[in-house]
Amino acid sequence: MKFSVIIPARYASVRFPGKALVDIAGKPMVVRVAERARRSGASEILIATDHESIAAAAARHGFEAVMTSVKHASGTDRLAEVVVRRRYPADHIIVNVQGDEPLIDPVLIRQVAAGLARRRGVHMSTACHPIRDPREMANANVVKVVLDDEGYALYFSRAPIPYARDAFARGIARIPPRLPAYRHLGIYAYRAGFLRRFTRLAPAAIERFEALEQLRALAHGYRIAVAVTRRAPHPGVDTKADLLRVRRLAK
Repeated sequence: MKFSVIIPARYASVRFPGKALVDIAGKPMVVRVAERARRSGASEILIATDHESIAAAAARHGFEAVMTSVKHASGTDRLAEVVVRRRYPADHIIVNVQGDEPLIDPVLIRQVAAGLARRRGVHMSTACHPIRDPREMANANVVKVVLDDEGYALYFSRAPIPYARDAFARGIARIPPRLPAYRHLGIYAYRAGFLRRFTRLAPAAIERFEALEQLRALAHGYRIAVAVTRRAPHPGVDTKADLLRVRRLAK
């Protein structure tokens, strides 16, 4: 299986400017992400950035960077620019690995790519993990996904879905046995042809209200294959508190 990993890494993060370059065990975070991605078996690792300092850091550690527009609203838009410039074949698989996931599991990266490669008529894939903690179920910052019987996404939401009517009648104190509750993990694989098309699709109302870009694909009738991993994901870095936790884990 041949696939590329593209890591979008912008400098001007709203909550944590310059976080792509913060030090984790002696190397910039985006480099740590690229090192994990390299262990997935990807045929190509690219760092898509809008800042020369990130590109320079990638080059110092032996990774290729692609300079992209500073005007992109999302990492998906940044990936699409790279796909157009590189002229990948329509069926080539691209995995979007977030630049703030320095402990991402290489097996998960390959699993998401393989999930797309196996399903020839599908344009996009992602991953999820079972929810066991009721606090996660109630947390609007934790995105949930509901799957059909074939492993395709029915819907993504910040709300607690599926909602166990009787068990949750007095609040979400526990997850009832066999409730198919899954936490969505922010990793995606796309076919290159679909990625070029996706950024031209009109944003959907559900996407705007939920603030979840993947709902655009569902709203326009595209199927999303979802790999279920039983291995708990490592935390990403959104805040300086997250950075301290990740640094401890990296040691």
